[in-house]
Amino acid sequence: MFKPVPVNSLRRVVKGNVWLERAGANPELELARLTVHELHPDIIETEALIGRSMLAELEAATRAKEGPLVIALLGGRGAQALHRLLGERARAGDPDGLIGRLHVFTQDALAPMRMENGFSFVRDFERLLGAEFFRRVMSFTTMRTNAPDLEVELARHVQKLEPLGGLDIFFLGLGPEPGGSSHLAYIKPNSGATVIDMAGVIPISASILQHHITKFRAGGSMVSADDEAECRRATHILTLGPAAILGARRVVQSVVDAETAPGKRESYLRVMETQIASDVATRARQVDANPGLWIRFHANARSLILPNVLS
Repeated sequence: MFKPVPVNSLRRVVKGNVWLERAGANPELELARLTVHELHPDIIETEALIGRSMLAELEAATRAKEGPLVIALLGGRGAQALHRLLGERARAGDPDGLIGRLHVFTQDALAPMRMENGFSFVRDFERLLGAEFFRRVMSFTTMRTNAPDLEVELARHVQKLEPLGGLDIFFLGLGPEPGGSSHLAYIKPNSGATVIDMAGVIPISASILQHHITKFRAGGSMVSADDEAECRRATHILTLGPAAILGARRVVQSVVDAETAPGKRESYLRVMETQIASDVATRARQVDANPGLWIRFHANARSLILPNVLS
């Protein structure tokens, strides 16, 4: 369902959540037209092998397309094995030129927060990818969490996608939520996101804040007590929305940290097993209550999980 990213977007507020939607689009009609797909995960034995599978996705995309490749990079634990492989490749001189073809976008962030904070995804990317990676990529576009106007910053982030032709690969994770619900990127339950929303500014929830801190600590990020204190004072989340996920040509999901976030087991199983309604009003309520379900509407999605996710 690839659709180009529009420069012109409309601002919609739902219970304090601000969404930037594609102008001229009808959310009910578009949601009704979507085909539901079953989720059949690839169960891969180790986190390192999942990283190699993600790298293979990048390599396949570069073979299938000439010119630049535009990706949304996954933060936190889910793609750390991939980041290490990309860092090694960059330090080896990027022998096949893959890194030199990448336009990289971040997909979510906590704000307001100093960009130097150890709980920032960008700092974690720098730690794992290394300076040589950033010298070699065509561009690296991050959400500026210290921007004076977060909505203006988010619109800037989204609008930079359009001249590049949209996302070739959206690397996704899955976050657990209370009651077996889930979030994709940081689209949280009951935040009012619809199929036409490119991005949103969302009041932060206690569950997402704790999940963010836990996964950074589990992933080995270098953080201080001051960093954590500032992170806990964050009030909002910047996130790409369902339209950005569904508009990507390929979605690659990785779920690797069920041992440190055990709620992912129940959340992932619910995403797999939920019967998504054909009635558009019921369908809209389902995806709002459990945003992890959005992946079930993408015709070209792959889900990579460790065995313990389903154990």
